[in-house]
Amino acid sequence: MRAGVTPLVEVEDLHVHFGAARAVDGASVRVLPGEVLALVGESGSGKTTLIRAIQGLQKPTSGVIRVDGTGGSSPGHVQTIFNPTVQMVFQDPTGALNPRQTIYEIVAEGLRIKRHAGSETEQVAAALSRAGLRPPERFFPLYPHEVSGGQRQRVVIAGAMVMEPRLLLADEPVASLDASIRGEILALMRRLVDETGLAILVVTHDLGLAWNIADRVAVMYLGRIVETGPTEQILENPRHPYTRALLSVVPETREMEQQILTGEIPDPARIPAGCRFHPRCPLLQSGDLPEAISSRCPIDDPGPTPLEAVSAAACWAVTSGVDSTAIGLNPG
Repeated sequence: MRAGVTPLVEVEDLHVHFGAARAVDGASVRVLPGEVLALVGESGSGKTTLIRAIQGLQKPTSGVIRVDGTGGSSPGHVQTIFNPTVQMVFQDPTGALNPRQTIYEIVAEGLRIKRHAGSETEQVAAALSRAGLRPPERFFPLYPHEVSGGQRQRVVIAGAMVMEPRLLLADEPVASLDASIRGEILALMRRLVDETGLAILVVTHDLGLAWNIADRVAVMYLGRIVETGPTEQILENPRHPYTRALLSVVPETREMEQQILTGEIPDPARIPAGCRFHPRCPLLQSGDLPEAISSRCPIDDPGPTPLEAVSAAACWAVTSGVDSTAIGLNPG
């Protein structure tokens, strides 16, 4: 966390419940201007629900969301759905684009809703060009089905960037693309951050994506952030056993022993008592933890990671100073 920098987005103690299911259960996270924060975790961990709440597409049960220093302090505050400061890039570009609109109309739609001043044609052309679709005029009359999957995702990004946002929420932005195209889209997103000062909160189940794009990483498990820190620190010295297990299957970390987690992520309507990760925790299952810690994990909840900390991990073993290499996942 850069000292003295006002966060672009602050999420504090956010809860989003669907009946008994606690999809987001006390998550806190900050995004700074000009950075990429990767929100990482398995499917079902609450990542998409969290960013939908930031966008205003999902009403929080409780908690506070502030965007660009505004949003009030009342619990359950909801941002307006159309907030040009915040734009979203969805996982499936085909589903996100209207097949009956030309690419020009798709990108221009936000400008028309906002009634943006200036030349519409010039702004659409600039957005397409910035997204790597050049010459932009060639794409004006085309429909989504007439361009490739990678180009469709670039159109989605152009439609977001034409609004001159300060924050992009990207939900698995390359998951539906061919491997040969993923690197190009990630490089584009990183370049937009470096050139414009844009911030990106990118959701992914793949820690390997963070190697290429993120400045910081927040690891989410069963509705909470369980570890957060600078990307280099998280990837080279992960502290939470869940983070270590996710990282062990990343190809770039072949020196780490692969760790297969037992079972599935629990039902958010039946969150385990104590540490919510303890039923699957390799460190606890190893039998190497001191009794004082192993007896505590199934009973006492370590709580979410502190929002103020530069890096933190919600784990009794970590806070007690236990060496996580006891589970055989030594990154060095």
